[in-house]
Amino acid sequence: MAEPTPRRNEPRLRPAPLLFEPAQVADDPEHFFDLESIDDPRAQLARATELAHAFRAAADRAVEFQAMAAAQLADPRRFDRLTAADIAERAEWTEDYAKKMVEFGRDLLRGAEDGGRGHVDPV
Repeated sequence: MAEPTPRRNEPRLRPAPLLFEPAQVADDPEHFFDLESIDDPRAQLARATELAHAFRAAADRAVEFQAMAAAQLADPRRFDRLTAADIAERAEWTEDYAKKMVEFGRDLLRGAEDGGRGHVDPV
């Protein structure tokens, strides 16, 4: 289970960098961020753990950006505003989840306007 996203007033931890792999190596299904080449299980566990934390942090941050974008797209002040159903279709969500993400995004945007206070979990 992913760790909760840090509150807006808490500093974000810097996870291990996710380095891009060369295209020819990325095409090899056995290759994953060079983990298969690490012989020492302690070192392999440490690097795999770093990567797992980095992926979780990246996923959490991406969800926040999804929510903020959904809130902006659903803003009733926009002449081209989208419905929750339209947003759900674009993001491959259910309509109920899209509504929750719009609300989450509104909370995040309000928090950004208030100086970073008011972070709320979408579910």
